[in-house]
Amino acid sequence: MHEHPTAHVQPGPATWVRVLILLTIATILEVLTYVFESTLGVLTAPILMIFAAVKFVLVVAYYMHLKFDNRILTGIFAWGMLIAISIFAAMAAIYHIYGQPLLTP
Repeated sequence: MHEHPTAHVQPGPATWVRVLILLTIATILEVLTYVFESTLGVLTAPILMIFAAVKFVLVVAYYMHLKFDNRILTGIFAWGMLIAISIFAAMAAIYHIYGQPLLTP
């Protein structure tokens, strides 16, 4: 007979509360970064991008359950994100070099 694979251990309520608290703190820090934009200057955008990345990883890992799924699914998701980020970076570089989008009417 076939044996069923062992079930993944799902996090308990304490884990969900910790993730909620971390996401709330990151959101508050994002808002404060925007409030102190004039003080932070050119560091504002990189700081906001770091907070966004941290929040993204937490949401994907816990709320999309990738932390508890098969590694191949995480790899597939990571490759898709890498491709999307690469396309975004290429388009941003083109926009920066030429000063306008390439496809303008």
